[in-house]
Amino acid sequence: MNHSSHQREPIIPSADLRRHEPHRSGDGSAKTPARARPVRLRTSGVTMQTLADGTILVRPDEGLRPYPTALTDRVIHWANVAPDRCCIAKRGADGEWQRLTYSQVMESAKSIGQALLDRGLSVDRPVAILSENDLEHFLLMLAGQHVGIPTAHLSPVYSLVSKDFAKLRHALNLLTPGLVFVSDGKRYSRAIEAAVDRGTEVVVKHNPPPRPNTRLFAELLATDATPAVETAHAQIDPDSPAKFLFTSGSTGSPKGVINTHRMICCNLEMIAQVFGFLEDRPPVIVDWLPWNHTFGGNHNVGISLYNGGTFYIDDGKPGAGFIDETIRNLRDISPTVYFNVPKGYEDLLPALRADAQLRENFFRNLELLFYAGAGLSQPVWDAYRALAMETCGERVVMVTGLGATETAPMAIQTTWETDHSGVIGVPIPGVEMKLVPRGHKLEVRVRGSNITPGYWREPELTKKVFDDEGFYIFGDALRFVNPADVNQGFYFDGRFSEDFKLASGTWVSVGPLRSKIISHFAPYVRDVVIAGHDRGEVGMLVFAEQGACCSLCPSLSPDLPVTEILRHERVRSHFQSLLESLAAGATGSSNRVVRAIIVEEAPSLDAGEITDKGSLNQRAVLERRAALIAELYRAEPSPAILRIKKSRTKSS
Repeated sequence: MNHSSHQREPIIPSADLRRHEPHRSGDGSAKTPARARPVRLRTSGVTMQTLADGTILVRPDEGLRPYPTALTDRVIHWANVAPDRCCIAKRGADGEWQRLTYSQVMESAKSIGQALLDRGLSVDRPVAILSENDLEHFLLMLAGQHVGIPTAHLSPVYSLVSKDFAKLRHALNLLTPGLVFVSDGKRYSRAIEAAVDRGTEVVVKHNPPPRPNTRLFAELLATDATPAVETAHAQIDPDSPAKFLFTSGSTGSPKGVINTHRMICCNLEMIAQVFGFLEDRPPVIVDWLPWNHTFGGNHNVGISLYNGGTFYIDDGKPGAGFIDETIRNLRDISPTVYFNVPKGYEDLLPALRADAQLRENFFRNLELLFYAGAGLSQPVWDAYRALAMETCGERVVMVTGLGATETAPMAIQTTWETDHSGVIGVPIPGVEMKLVPRGHKLEVRVRGSNITPGYWREPELTKKVFDDEGFYIFGDALRFVNPADVNQGFYFDGRFSEDFKLASGTWVSVGPLRSKIISHFAPYVRDVVIAGHDRGEVGMLVFAEQGACCSLCPSLSPDLPVTEILRHERVRSHFQSLLESLAAGATGSSNRVVRAIIVEEAPSLDAGEITDKGSLNQRAVLERRAALIAELYRAEPSPAILRIKKSRTKSS
């Protein structure tokens, strides 16, 4: 795989790269949409080879371009060519944007890097960052990468939501950090006392806790850089850890995914190759996604830094009481590329529909919409396409892909416009894909320089996720959009760990069914858990969206206890109707949901029902709520159960 320690100069678009890939319809045929917004995307394809045992290999036709040794090589480049350009900004206590230029960011990273070197920190004694996205968090991350001292980014949920701090203790025990950073010593005081060793230095932005070996972040920032900083930078091994990101996966305690310098840098080069428009003008990004996740911390921040962009930290997020801050920021800043999870797009949609000024500012410079983390419902997909056409008279491409913390994260990506949500694309330059027959499905595996070497200090877990040829095993299934043309891409086809058999021996593919249900029940459900292992029929636990449910009965106050809202007859009647219409469209017992119960108790983080990514752990919910599953399948169902009458499906 190509590698270079030299800084990559901005690339002039070559003549053979079109400004927009032909629009691909649902049947795969190409057509040119009216008034598509010009955007330079990848135009090279992939080649497929089928082996004698049925294994399918998919390889990109285009090779990976050279990339730098460390991410700060790109920051140095931009500090030289555009020193006064805003690199990152965040609103201060006064509501005004606090901005740092590329030159300021680089000088600060060198000072902090010197402070980290002075403390003798290393891969065995890294920096652990417990708190949310902020300027200090950003500078610490870059400083560590500049001098070769890894930073570990831990979910604030471990410290602020968890009651037992078990996940935080586990992560810190794995890491053995030499320094722990939190923004607010008072806000994180319980977590610090419960999980941070008394001998470990704690650095805070403000409100230092009353414990020994505590420093203010300003002391690190005031350190004078010496030649030792550049010496350390020059000695960075690209295959050494740059950061640790923790992921729970489907079960178990959080695993520390090693992210090397090579992983991060080559993946950002891969992204620049497939999203060529990022090189045409510096991106402007408004983003809330947490940096302890690969989507926010590697992909989105990395795209901005690598391509000389400006990153605006959004203190909002999806959800009632939080989305208003995102709306405020999007009224102020016009992004050129927008990233979010499906829930974020859903919560932003009403404001875009209602506010013409917001809508115009949002779409004015927008070149790409990108969603990840879960499936996006077709109605939401269609709504954004319609709003773009209404607002600016042009379509804006919306895409997704398949990646993981272990893949840096981009591995498989759509880089063309489609009519339907859910197409995850094809492997990007530098990534090989293997599809292995497993039952009636194809299991996806990938190999490339962007793949993790493993889990920190857990060799046995590492062995389980690689096959004999070094391919990383996602644990996911894919299916062709069109088996006759691999270049039309793939659909996600579920996780093997979630699929199960009914008593009849029929397999239930949970992932696609769950996506179908969430789309059908939108906007009244937040998530669902599919049940029915060794049962006669499929059932589900429904985690409802309280605000949307409340809109079904306007006389009720949203401040009422959730049980009163979810038990309201209008809510139950509406869910019953949706359940019946879902069943009417089923094609067999594997996708016909017969029973449902609206869950009144929120999922528990400490019980493992919520992963550190904020998604539901299907297996943990089923295990913890075994009594609820038993009630769901009781021969004489209780009044709480929604149930359809047995009838024939469209086909068996």
